[in-house]
Amino acid sequence: MNKKTEKILVLLIDFLTINLAWVVFFYIRVETGLFQLIVMPEVYIPMTVVYVYWLLIFTFVGMYRTWFAASRFDELSTLFKASFVGIFILFTVIFIDDYLHNVQSSSRILIFIYWGLLLIFVGTGRLAIRGFQRRLLIKGIGRKCAIIVGYNPKAKEVYDQIAEHPALGLDVTAYVAVNPENVGKFYKGTEVLGTVDDIVTIVENTNSKEVIIALEKEDHELFVKVISKLEHEEVGLKIVPDLYEILSGQARTSQIYGMPLIDIMPELMPEWEKKLKRLMDVFTSLIILIISFPVIISAAIAIKLESRGPVFFKQERSGMNGITFRIIKFRSMYEDAEKHTGPVWSSKDDPRVTRVGKIVRRVRIDELPQMINVLKGEMSIVGPRPERPFFVEKLSQEIPYYKRRLKVRPGITGWAQVKHKYDESVEDVKIKLRYDLFYIENMSLRMDFKIIMRTIFVVLFGQGHFNN
Repeated sequence: MNKKTEKILVLLIDFLTINLAWVVFFYIRVETGLFQLIVMPEVYIPMTVVYVYWLLIFTFVGMYRTWFAASRFDELSTLFKASFVGIFILFTVIFIDDYLHNVQSSSRILIFIYWGLLLIFVGTGRLAIRGFQRRLLIKGIGRKCAIIVGYNPKAKEVYDQIAEHPALGLDVTAYVAVNPENVGKFYKGTEVLGTVDDIVTIVENTNSKEVIIALEKEDHELFVKVISKLEHEEVGLKIVPDLYEILSGQARTSQIYGMPLIDIMPELMPEWEKKLKRLMDVFTSLIILIISFPVIISAAIAIKLESRGPVFFKQERSGMNGITFRIIKFRSMYEDAEKHTGPVWSSKDDPRVTRVGKIVRRVRIDELPQMINVLKGEMSIVGPRPERPFFVEKLSQEIPYYKRRLKVRPGITGWAQVKHKYDESVEDVKIKLRYDLFYIENMSLRMDFKIIMRTIFVVLFGQGHFNN
């Protein structure tokens, strides 16, 4: 089944089982007579609140990510950890409430009964939906094509494991060889269609959604080449783990029926951190827009009075996954500044900048309107700065991995902005790219907080650069 259908089914089964657990819990608490009741409790309102509560927790811990060959134990283990966190929060709230009201109640015992019911019902529902999904895959419904990079004993072992376990939902359609002399050879009916140089064409022609890399240790350099060629393709990348040491921590291990693989991830931030990062973006941008409203009005008036043209400058930028959007800034240059030059980088003492523009740049308020981009979800507070599509295409031809910056939401400030200066040359871009990749590989809320603190320092002391 496709990702959308899978998520709908999982959400539906969770809705049924979470609410069923509540109904059974309510029956045990009220109808059995085992527990003393002061007043008759409500049924539906608490049930709705509790469902939304678990929906948020399950979302934050990543229980609605697309499933790939996860074992039943992994499924139940994730459920146990997520429910433990949720029950611990509920237990703490109830304990504090009882303490403040000096009440001795059985609520704390009841909550453990509810936890057991939740684990039983939701766990059963999850196993049922995964079993149903496996049966569909075995019958040929929802299967995905895959290719294996490498034509060696390791690659053939991976092929055999996939062939022996149809519940994986993968059909290996081709091999990609390292040595050209292997092109045209077959292993159990599957052909070597080309070399690593042809991998993009092979992926497109076979409509492959998964690429499994099974290279030998001496082929480490080819690994970088494969990743570089496939960075723009919508495919899952997995490698056999003896190449793990070259990844610098950019991986998460998984297994296909006992055979360990490594998922190559665009970033390492857990699902709950990504959701919390987005909530923090929305909250922070709203607060900044409200607090800075008088400054925004004053800057807008000054810009309008000094030179003709609009107050705001809008420009097309490349966002996450290469989706373009229009960035909003205060206009700090004369109108049509690039009319005769075409797209060029700004410089520290750019003659195109107006007098008011120099001031708004110096005090860093030209970026304030970008909070609207943050609210719309086009940008984040922290991330690699968004670049114009013209420069993205130009630089990606000169710099390997440049487009990897597009794997995350661009930001108003970032690690590169607090560590380096203006982009005045390709060398500056290369240096900043290293900082951007470091951020992507180490994304966390702690890292974001560190960058925000450094940004405040840069703004206060007039160092660094955020305009481009």
